[in-house]
Amino acid sequence: MAGTFDEAGADLELVGVTKRFPGFTAIENLNLMVPAGSFFALLGPSGCGKTTTLRLVAGLEEPSAGRILIGGKDVTVSKPHQRPVNTVFQSYALFPHMTVLANVEFGLKRRGIQNARALAHEALRLVELDHVAGRRPTQLSGGQQQRVALARAVVNRPALLLLDEPLGALDLKLRRQMQLELKSIQGEVGLTFLHVTHDQEEAMTMADTVAVMNKGRIEQMGAPEELYELPRTTFVANFLGQSNLFIGEVVASGSDSITVDIAGLGLKVPRERAQRHAGEVTIGVRPEKLTLHTSAPTAEAGVNILGPGTVTDVSFTGVSTQYLVQVPGLPVITVFAQNMAFGPVVEQGAEVWVSWRVEHGFGLADEPEPEPRFADDDDTRSIAVQQRQRLEDELDEA
Repeated sequence: MAGTFDEAGADLELVGVTKRFPGFTAIENLNLMVPAGSFFALLGPSGCGKTTTLRLVAGLEEPSAGRILIGGKDVTVSKPHQRPVNTVFQSYALFPHMTVLANVEFGLKRRGIQNARALAHEALRLVELDHVAGRRPTQLSGGQQQRVALARAVVNRPALLLLDEPLGALDLKLRRQMQLELKSIQGEVGLTFLHVTHDQEEAMTMADTVAVMNKGRIEQMGAPEELYELPRTTFVANFLGQSNLFIGEVVASGSDSITVDIAGLGLKVPRERAQRHAGEVTIGVRPEKLTLHTSAPTAEAGVNILGPGTVTDVSFTGVSTQYLVQVPGLPVITVFAQNMAFGPVVEQGAEVWVSWRVEHGFGLADEPEPEPRFADDDDTRSIAVQQRQRLEDELDEA
């Protein structure tokens, strides 16, 4: 595609971006680089600032401070239609009175592209929906509508494609299918995808790089495997999957590992996987790394052992069974065991021990914060001021 179309994706850079609303700060001094042609995911809970970041990039919000660059060009003050950006929304936003083909070619015609129909058919073939080009959106399934919305965005060959939780309205099976299709399409068209989601599995399945956001800042960024296997903060360890976390003093520090006193037991963590090596630290291990024992295991080098404890709950989850184990003096320990045979390995109330390889543990970097990162200001006066300002702006525009 030539002329006004981009042949490949462009990089995105946010430099010191801050966004303040009356009463609170949504984004605080955000610095972010998304490489050209990558599939990048912003992951975080509701209210963390990820959708605000997306709206800032799209031009739907103006930053209070900082700069936004796409392909090296500063677009901070550019209008949405002046940016090489398209957005795929969770609601699809298709025109119900138009056919599928008309929806896809709509933007091309508005821009005066000569071969709009041929390009629209090409985009529909990409998402394997050219055979329903003559139907209306209401005659399609949810997954098909989502693919039409994707085709409509991709056909414009934007340098940057923004996806705002696009799979949230789909059922589980269809959502997983669309995850693989989106990843395949992104690799085929070579555009830069910025995907916003609160679904950890979705982010890890599709993205090359994941940035975990919390309270307007990026807690940790990296490849999905790196974030999961080696979280740096308590928030990342608990938000991206589940973790068993223990707090204790470092009682020994060697060249290969540190030893942490947990309820009188010395648990080892590889030094290279621990962010801090002295004082009070938080260490952890993922539930699927643990092994359940019905009798006390023999101590051996390279293995941490906790117990005895009591199984307080057994939950069948399909591919695995979750066991909750209470060891005196410790928080409840979660164990995931693959269902290799029919029925649970142990029953509720059983006495057990848990063990894991030392190399599977990790040590976190964060310390307790003395005060909240952002001061809350949501009283009625603040809300009233915000509403008044909005009304005054609307009157000025009228």
